[in-house]
Amino acid sequence: MDKKKRTKTIVIMLVLAALSIAGTVLTFHADKHESVKEVMRDAVLHEANKISLFGIMQIDPSLLSGFIVTAFLLAAALIIRIFVIPKFKFVPGRFQMLLEMWVGLFDGLAKSNSPHRNKALGAYIFAVGSYVFVGTMFELLGIQVVSTAGNSLALPAPLANINGAIAAGCFSYLFIVFGAVTANKFAGIGKALKEFSLPVSMTFRLFGALLSGMLTTELVYYYLTLSFVLPVLVGVLFTVLHAVIQAYVLTMLTSFYYGEVTEVREKKKKTEATAM
Repeated sequence: MDKKKRTKTIVIMLVLAALSIAGTVLTFHADKHESVKEVMRDAVLHEANKISLFGIMQIDPSLLSGFIVTAFLLAAALIIRIFVIPKFKFVPGRFQMLLEMWVGLFDGLAKSNSPHRNKALGAYIFAVGSYVFVGTMFELLGIQVVSTAGNSLALPAPLANINGAIAAGCFSYLFIVFGAVTANKFAGIGKALKEFSLPVSMTFRLFGALLSGMLTTELVYYYLTLSFVLPVLVGVLFTVLHAVIQAYVLTMLTSFYYGEVTEVREKKKKTEATAM
């Protein structure tokens, strides 16, 4: 029986490998419309390959990715809240256990870094962590669109655009400033403003990590000698690692600084000297 299972597994792996090689050969085009330099430049600056948004305006493909990921997360949250959560059981099933682990991860991160104020923090880092993770994994779907120039391209991760990374970094910083003002009134503003470099570091950490994976994958896909099976491994490896690492790093930094600036300052009590 074990021998049959082993043979079946080997056959499946060989078939998948053959399909991967066949797909690579069939989709490879010798007459590339862009040089590797142009591909790399457009991956960073997003100047050439624009797409049409319902014929109204030309937008960057990553903006459409952001719309799709946001709509998916909102729809999934609504469906889970209406149809799944009311049916939760004392002994959880696999999906319930997965949800509890995902929520518990961010809830534990919020409580450990900000034990005094963590309700709003837990909700925020859950939302931003889920967006970063799902948005990065979205790239694996390889949804094809046609640019205004007539070129076919796959939708990238939303945060592969510097504007998306800036928005994530700045919004997290504004959340930290809001928490500081809420906890310590105007005295907390000065403490939060000391970390003015935080949105910059968050922005370039997100953008740099996601961009490096995208550039590596583009480079591997571009050359025929590297375009057999290897792009699948490289693309999946970089995407999954970046999704997990960047979601954790962003939420960890946000919760850490939020807990630091929202710590309530204890007023020093004046002690009266007693005459002996």
